[in-house]
Amino acid sequence: MSAPLIIAHLSDLHLGAHVPESVASIADEVAAFHPDLTIVTGDHTMRARPREFLEAAELLDKLPLPRLVVPGNHDVPLFSPLRVTAPYARYRRWIGDDTPVARLPGLTALGINSMPWWRWKSGRVTRAQTVTLRHVMGSASPHSVRVLALHHPPFAGGLARLVGRARLARAVHAARVDLVLAGHTHVPSVRRSRHGPLVVIAGTATSYRVRDIPRSWTMLRITRDAIEVHERFEGEPGTWHTGRVVRHPRHVG
Repeated sequence: MSAPLIIAHLSDLHLGAHVPESVASIADEVAAFHPDLTIVTGDHTMRARPREFLEAAELLDKLPLPRLVVPGNHDVPLFSPLRVTAPYARYRRWIGDDTPVARLPGLTALGINSMPWWRWKSGRVTRAQTVTLRHVMGSASPHSVRVLALHHPPFAGGLARLVGRARLARAVHAARVDLVLAGHTHVPSVRRSRHGPLVVIAGTATSYRVRDIPRSWTMLRITRDAIEVHERFEGEPGTWHTGRVVRHPRHVG
């Protein structure tokens, strides 16, 4: 890897429960870092209404290309027959594929849909998805950065525990994933998983549904030896600054 790879990681936009100034500023804020890839890990809307999807699509179109985007639990209709009959139809119409792949020089990224219609809030990863993970990452070059993106934190415990967590952990290890990106909690965090990859959770980028932490997004700078995580926080509405910077050696356990 001759030059650092830059990934912009946003999550939990929640259009419909958003702050207009944050929405107006976020695209230029992200573009200033010239990311090689922009990843958005779900909850683009508040209640999966058509108007919200239209607003979300407009915002996503302003973010730098290429983009890799996955759905979250709020992107499935809540009180509607569509939750059963066509839970992802609106998402696919306005946002796109819910199992996207991005291949760039030195980087392979896969997004998976971790929100089944039959769960209220928490997620699930299927056996078929882990097979896809192994296949996609198996086709990556030996020195390529391998990135997995999903909405739900993959190794959370308790009530937030992911169905299929054990099979995902095995697949992540076998596929030599470097980096797992997720959202859902609205609280940014960085930690090394005991399964090997660095797990980075992004906060909410544009919603007023914060958890005692300002709105934020995450910029990742990846070199041959390390992954730097720069957490960008909003101060006054529409103004952003770097808060915490965390640097981890790049390796797979």
